[in-house]
Amino acid sequence: MRQLPPLSTLRAFEATARLGSVTRAGAELGRTHGAVSRQIRSLQEAAGCALFDKAGTGLRLNARGEALLRVVAEALDGLEGGWARLLEEARGPAVHVACSATFAMRWLVPRLGEFHQRHPGVLLRLSMTTAREVRFEGAALVIAWDRGSYPPADQARAILLGPVAVGPVCAPGYPVQVEAGRLRMAVRIAHEHTGRAWDGWAAESGRAAAWEEELRFPHTHLCIGAALAGLGVAVAERRLVAEDVAAGRLVAPCGFTTLPERWGAVPFSDSVETGAGREFVTWLRGALG
Repeated sequence: MRQLPPLSTLRAFEATARLGSVTRAGAELGRTHGAVSRQIRSLQEAAGCALFDKAGTGLRLNARGEALLRVVAEALDGLEGGWARLLEEARGPAVHVACSATFAMRWLVPRLGEFHQRHPGVLLRLSMTTAREVRFEGAALVIAWDRGSYPPADQARAILLGPVAVGPVCAPGYPVQVEAGRLRMAVRIAHEHTGRAWDGWAAESGRAAAWEEELRFPHTHLCIGAALAGLGVAVAERRLVAEDVAAGRLVAPCGFTTLPERWGAVPFSDSVETGAGREFVTWLRGALG
């Protein structure tokens, strides 16, 4: 027989530790402050030791609590992911994909009609990731070209999909000077959490960038939006701005430069090797390649 405390006490403990507040944990779990406090007290009594220390009017995890939180959070994540996969399988063939909001809005979603025409029985679920914090949320597949923040093992098993080309883009008429070894601009638009696009473009194109001021945004689609608004020069992957360039809303004064990186899909489930997952990866490779 398993020697475990009630799951409700572990959920109350994890939520309180993660949110830093019994009140916020209660709101998330749909329980009163008193009910959550009793669950935590029950868990501590069963453990025979305190898991939190008083910190002003709140609670702070102690060393034993931090050790338990790592175990409980991992277990709950596994349960949540397994339950989500079960629900998806019960609904029919499905694949859960994580990608950046920019890739989803500017490339993937506009092309999903084509995918569903070829595979009408396959359901697709999307989750968002960011350059600062990769959040898989139980996804079977994570799509990205800048995988520098991923663990080496995840980078190594990425399924390569297609080439990456980046270039500076700006609104028509925005003043830039293109020289043999330099691109001059008044304002450079940069990503707050990764400089790989600008750095990669400079390294591979042989041009340096010179600017007087810099604007920073936490998401690529905000950088592109700022360039569309005439606020400066952003650097973007060719596919993500292709429609804006074709329509004349953006110009690429230096064209686009191919990087060593490639668009890739990092698998986090065996489901990508068969059925719906394999069909989606095959379609994705053709569309990006």
